[in-house]
Amino acid sequence: MADQLYFRQLLAGRDFAVGDPVATQMVNFAYLIGDRETGEAVLVDPAYAVRDLLDVLAADGMRLTGVLATHYHADHVGGELMGLALPGIAELLAVEPVPIHVQAEEAEWVRRATGVSATDLTTHGHDEVLDVGSVGIRLLHTPGHTPGSQCFLVGDRLVSGDTLFLEGCGRTDFPGGDAEAIFHSLQGLAGLPGDPVVCPGHQYSAEPSAPLSSVKQSNFVFRPRSTAEWHRMFGG
Repeated sequence: MADQLYFRQLLAGRDFAVGDPVATQMVNFAYLIGDRETGEAVLVDPAYAVRDLLDVLAADGMRLTGVLATHYHADHVGGELMGLALPGIAELLAVEPVPIHVQAEEAEWVRRATGVSATDLTTHGHDEVLDVGSVGIRLLHTPGHTPGSQCFLVGDRLVSGDTLFLEGCGRTDFPGGDAEAIFHSLQGLAGLPGDPVVCPGHQYSAEPSAPLSSVKQSNFVFRPRSTAEWHRMFGG
C-alpha cells in the first residue's frame, strides 16, 4: 500500500498559487491522493490556482478522476471570501469535468457557495469508501465546523480538513457551525485505530503534520472528556 499510494501535501502560496497574497495568508493545504499503478488521482480542496494543482498531477504522471471536498468554505472549494472571488471547483470543472465528492449534508452548502450544479456533486454518507484505482479512501462525516464537514482516512494518513488542526480545531461560529457536534467529531477521530498521521486543512502550526497520538497529547481540544467540560472550556 505504501508503494502504491500516491500522496502529496501542497501548501497554498508556496507550492501553488505562488504570489497570491490571499493564498499565502490563508496557508491552506491541498492534497493529491491516488494509485501509482493505475495513475488515477483525486484532488482534495482545490482552490486559488486549480491549474497549478492540475499541472502538479500531470508532472507526476497522474490523471484526475475526481475531487474531494472537506467542506464548503471558499478557501477550500472556491467562492466568495470577504468580498473576494476565489477560484475553486467551478473553475476546475470548466477544464476537467470530474465528480465532486461531498458529504450529503454539505451538498447544498457547496452548491450555493460555488455556483456549481447539483448534478456536478456526488454525495456520500458516513464511513463510505471511495476507491481511486485500488486505493480506498474512507470518508468520515465530522460535523461541527460545518454541517457536512468530512475527513479522509487513507493508508496511514488522516486528511482532517478544518475539523482538526495540530493545534486547535475548526471554528464553530460560522454559518452551520455547531460546537457540540465538533466535540463528538473530535472524540470520534481520537478513537480511530492505529496511529494515522494527521494532515490538516491549514498550516496553523510549525509542523505540517503529526501522528494522531502526538496530537491527542498536545492539542488542548482533547482535554475535555464530556460535553459539559467542552462547554465550560469553549462555550457555545
